[in-house]
Amino acid sequence: MKFFCCDYHEGAHPEIMRRMIETNMEQTVGYGEDEHCGRARQLILEACQASDADVHFLVGGTQTNATVIAAALRPYQGVITADSGHINVHETGAVEASGHKVLAQPSIEGKLTAAQIRAYAQWHKQNGAREHIVMPKMVYISNPTEYGTLYTKKELEAISRVCREEDFYLYLDGARLGYGLCAESNDLTLPDIFRLCDVFYIGGTKCGALFGEAVVIKNESLKKDFRYMIKQMGGMLAKGRLLGIQFETLFEDGLYMKICRHAIVQAMRIKGALVAKGVSFLIDSPTNQQFPILEDPVIEKIGQKYGYEEDQRIDESHCAIRLCTSWATKTEDVDALIEDLNQWL
Repeated sequence: MKFFCCDYHEGAHPEIMRRMIETNMEQTVGYGEDEHCGRARQLILEACQASDADVHFLVGGTQTNATVIAAALRPYQGVITADSGHINVHETGAVEASGHKVLAQPSIEGKLTAAQIRAYAQWHKQNGAREHIVMPKMVYISNPTEYGTLYTKKELEAISRVCREEDFYLYLDGARLGYGLCAESNDLTLPDIFRLCDVFYIGGTKCGALFGEAVVIKNESLKKDFRYMIKQMGGMLAKGRLLGIQFETLFEDGLYMKICRHAIVQAMRIKGALVAKGVSFLIDSPTNQQFPILEDPVIEKIGQKYGYEEDQRIDESHCAIRLCTSWATKTEDVDALIEDLNQWL
């Protein structure tokens, strides 16, 4: 069985494993204050073209989202997100368990718009009962979105402008950020994201690391005491160097972008083969997640040889599935999938 279900079914990039073994018997201080974490922070700041930001390393995405949002918000404040946003549908209420309501808004292809955010802010301010309603204070977006779509620089600039005018924090979930940055249609850069967001994270778990996410905090008001929140939320890894070594490796010599670009190339090969067979898609994704709409008999055949995820039923005989590539997807596995699709379609 070859898996195209998700982008974290493999372990870690071999270079990371090599570095982990080489440094295995090093003695370092704990809790992310070692030299490897320090070096990784510097490399990330250089990639962001930033000199004044805090970088923290946490283990996973849900933990990171819950920690960042809990640190930023007062008890009566909530976070605006697309209805398909990860914090709304895939994190078992982790944000709300910390006491902050997720304010889900209708979305198109997984994206929020600046106009939506403005409208919600105005609705709250003009509501006579506003003191009885959760106050919006943060906007959460992910790039790529849950559907593999991307925010353009113009869209992110508009959202950032509204957030500043409405005094909202803008937080970008970058679990798959590398795959977004490497997409052919992408016009955002890491420095753009740093400039436009108050806080964001660079995903490692889905992009070549064994585990780990790097939180980048630009807004001064969010920096103070953030490590206290990491500790309280169970996110302060005692052997913090294990996180630092991984990001140190990923951000040396362009490895992060190189391996993420590989995933995009393989995804576009799959997409091209399906398009050539006249297959339609639920979403026109330019990233490593593809959502073809297929007949049930074809999906059944796929499931006998390949792992996939069912996304949503279209009608009684068609379903949209997700095929996902990663930094580790083998070219020969994509060759085999394409060959089989050409026979089955």
